[in-house]
Amino acid sequence: MASQYDLIVIGSGPGGYVAAIRASQLGLKVGVVEKSELGGVCLNWGCIPTKALLKSAQIFEYIQHASDYGISVKDAKADFGGMVKRSRDVAAGMSKGIQFLFKKNKIDHIEGFGKLVRGKMVEVTDASGKSTTYSATHIILATGGRSRELPAMPIDGKKIIGYRQAMTLEKQPRKMVIVGSGAIGVEFAYFYNSIGTEVTIVEFLPDLVPLEDEDVSKALARNFKKNGMKIMLESEVTKVDTSGNGCKVTVKTKKGEELLECDVVLSAVGVSTNLEGIGLETLGVRTDRGKVIVDDYYKTSVDGIYAIGDIVHGPALAHVASAEGIICVEKIAGHHPEPLNYGNIPGCTYCSPEVASVGLTEKAAKAAGYEIKVGKFPFTASGKAKAAGAPDGFVKVIFDAKYGEWLGCHMIGANVTEMIAEAVVARKLETTGHEIIKSVHPHPTMSEAIMEAAADAYGEVIHL
Repeated sequence: MASQYDLIVIGSGPGGYVAAIRASQLGLKVGVVEKSELGGVCLNWGCIPTKALLKSAQIFEYIQHASDYGISVKDAKADFGGMVKRSRDVAAGMSKGIQFLFKKNKIDHIEGFGKLVRGKMVEVTDASGKSTTYSATHIILATGGRSRELPAMPIDGKKIIGYRQAMTLEKQPRKMVIVGSGAIGVEFAYFYNSIGTEVTIVEFLPDLVPLEDEDVSKALARNFKKNGMKIMLESEVTKVDTSGNGCKVTVKTKKGEELLECDVVLSAVGVSTNLEGIGLETLGVRTDRGKVIVDDYYKTSVDGIYAIGDIVHGPALAHVASAEGIICVEKIAGHHPEPLNYGNIPGCTYCSPEVASVGLTEKAAKAAGYEIKVGKFPFTASGKAKAAGAPDGFVKVIFDAKYGEWLGCHMIGANVTEMIAEAVVARKLETTGHEIIKSVHPHPTMSEAIMEAAADAYGEVIHL
């Protein structure tokens, strides 16, 4: 294995491995340092295995409602262990896929923990404690993040757990309290509730999925409550007593304190960055509030050192890290990439119903001073949604009244995470509302709702 590289990437998540492959395509000699599984958290412990669990939950829900489709099924049971095993098998298969891509692109996998040292060097310590130093012209930090811990509920991995433990529990909990209602929180809430766990969600802010449009938040809350979940908004966990068989969770609400009893508490309050021990201080790499400071092309304050993904300012999303990695290496290779537009990043939440959005919420658009046109089309009016047995949800679009600019798109319903890309591409191309209305959408499809919502914004909707 060569000790001199054009590029060394520390971390093999969706930022790191994508950057490495693109760099290799551009003719650079690349090494990737990874202390754990190739593919990082997203592939092994996040995006991919959680979607496998959610699919199992969805299939179980279909079976429970089989009679709605004219099908008779008896005595269906959720096999929690089987669901977990399938999820882990999917993740393992995808990780092997990254190994194949590394071999195909002649990328060296350097196993161990990577640390910056002076002189554009990376010191890698393997599992046995042996250290080897590698040099590179360029070094990208893509070390990712981990579950954030709150002082009132330190993660012990057994009774107070993070997302890793939530997808590999040995036994399905009877009762679970989930703290935080972002994507991680509501996805696990849906999964566990659908297979019979009694779920309570505690959220500090006034809305479920607080980054989403208020109409979407309210619709998801209604759906979750209808399915038996307890939702506590504007509430805070102040203490978790784990001394007994289960957990006693003290929650501060607007009406006073409430005590919840459960088997396990899931901390889903965000992500902390992995910046410790990687040599930032040694080289003088500047940081701010736990994030590495970078320019538009991800160069840090130190020449030849770059950073991408969860450790830089911006949404902590896999597709963002991948886009940042590609831009970074294309700049390194002498190309002229366009800086990433963080205002046009789609967000997807894979609970059921799914949530997807891009751009400004209605509230944010008004706060920014826009005069707006808002259109909304419910899936109850969609022939495809009704035929599929998925009438819950809607598409909501927001346009600038003056120029027709598509300011935001917000969806909740079946398969909307597959539909949001239309809005992302249209916004990238500066498409107006009228152009969406005049673009013929196939019938019957869920995606017609985007055209109909745009038509509603301009008083031209047909099917409402």
